[in-house]
Amino acid sequence: MKLTYQQRLLVAMTLFGMFFGAGNLIFPVHLGQLAGRNAWLAMIGFIITAVTIPVLAVAAIGFTHSDGLQKLADKVGKKYSLFFTCLLYLTIGPLFAIPRCATVSFTTGIAPLWDHPYALLIFSSIFFLLAGVLSLKPGKITLYIGRIINPLFLVFYAVLLISALMNPSTSISSVSPEPSYVNGSLFSGLVEGYGTMDAIAGLAFGIVVVDVIRKMGVEKKEDIAKEVLSSGVIAGALMALIYMFSIIMGAQSRGLFELSENGGIALAQISSHYLGKAGTLILAVTITSACLKTTIGLITSCSDTFEVMSHGRIPYRTWAIGFTIVSFLIANFGLSAIISWSIPVLMLIYPPAITLVTLALSGKMHGHDIHVYRWTLAFVWPAAFLDFWKALPYDLLPSLKEMVTSISGVLPFSDISLGWLLPALVGMCIGMLMKRRKCVK
Repeated sequence: MKLTYQQRLLVAMTLFGMFFGAGNLIFPVHLGQLAGRNAWLAMIGFIITAVTIPVLAVAAIGFTHSDGLQKLADKVGKKYSLFFTCLLYLTIGPLFAIPRCATVSFTTGIAPLWDHPYALLIFSSIFFLLAGVLSLKPGKITLYIGRIINPLFLVFYAVLLISALMNPSTSISSVSPEPSYVNGSLFSGLVEGYGTMDAIAGLAFGIVVVDVIRKMGVEKKEDIAKEVLSSGVIAGALMALIYMFSIIMGAQSRGLFELSENGGIALAQISSHYLGKAGTLILAVTITSACLKTTIGLITSCSDTFEVMSHGRIPYRTWAIGFTIVSFLIANFGLSAIISWSIPVLMLIYPPAITLVTLALSGKMHGHDIHVYRWTLAFVWPAAFLDFWKALPYDLLPSLKEMVTSISGVLPFSDISLGWLLPALVGMCIGMLMKRRKCVK
C-alpha cells in the first residue's frame, strides 16, 4: 500500500511542523542581515545544514529500517547507542531545544506586549501546560500539528513576509556583509544552520514519521522508506522556500535598521515597521504557534524514545510529564543562558550525528560494517570535542582552552568549525581497510 497524495502531504506538513520552530524563524532573518549582498551564497550553506541534512537524517531512519535513533546507532555498538541516544534526545529535548522554544516565543513575541517582572514565569506556565496536555495523546499529533497549528503559523508568517518583500527598503546588492561573510559566506551560512538543531532533530523525528505512516496502513519496510523520503522532500522544499524569503527579508531590512543582536529583535523591528501595532500581535501569534507545535513534536519524540529505552518500565505519560516540567524549569533561566550553553553542545553533537547519517545512507558501499562505523566515529569525536571546548561560554581552564585552540588549529577547516571532516575521512579509510582485512581472513 502507498499513501495517497493527501496523506503524503499531511505527513509532510506534520514533519514540517515539528521541524519549523523558533530557531527556524530567527536564524535565517539574522543570517540575511549578516550576509548582505553575499546572502545568496550564505543561503546555500544554510539550506545544506538546515534542510538537506535534516531530511537525510529522517530518510536514514527509514532506509535502514530502524525503529528510531537507538536502533540506527546500534550499528556502532549497544553501549554507544544508549549513550548517544540519551545525549541527543536530552539536547533537542528538555535541556535546550524545548526550553528555547518557550523563551524565544516569549522574548520576541510576548515581552514587547507585556512588561511584567513575572511575565516569563506566567507565560511559560501556560505554554508548557498546553504543550504537555497535547503531548499526552501522541496519536493526535497529525491533527494538532498538521491540520490546526501549522496552517495558523503559515498564515500569520505569510502576512509578514509578503508585507516586507513587496515593500523592500533597499536592494540586497547595496548591503555590505559583516566581516565573517565577506569571504567564505557559504561556510558561514553552513555553520549558522547548526543553530536550528534540525540535523539532530531529524534523527529524533524519524521514529514519529515512520509511526504515522504505519498507522496510515503502509506496512512493508521498503514502502515506508520511500514514503518517508517523499514526505521529507516535500517538507524540505517548503522549509527551503521560507528560508529563502526570510533571508531576503533580513538582508533588505538593513535599509531600515542596524544589524540586530539576534533574529528575534530583527523580526520584531520588521513586523512593527510594516504592520504597525498589529505587527507585534501577528509576530506574537506566529512565534508562539511555531514554538508550540515544535515543542509538542519534541516532547512526543523524546517520551517515545525513553519509554522504549526503559523497556516500558517507565510509561510514555510519565516521561512526557517529566520532560515538560524540566523544560519549564530550565526555560525560566532565560534565553541568553540557554543559547550560550547550547552552542558548544551542538558543536559536540553535530559532527557525530552527521557522520552517523552519512554512514547509514552509504551503507551499501561498506555493508554497514561495524569497523567502518567505529573507526570513523572514533576519529570524529575528539575533533568535535575540540570545537566544544573552544565554544564554551566561560574560560573554566584558560590554559587548557589555549592548548585546545592550538591543537584545533592544525586541522583543516577548523576556523569554520569543520575541523572534524578530515578526521572523519581518515577514520573511514581505516575502517574500510579493517573490513577488507576481515574479509581476507
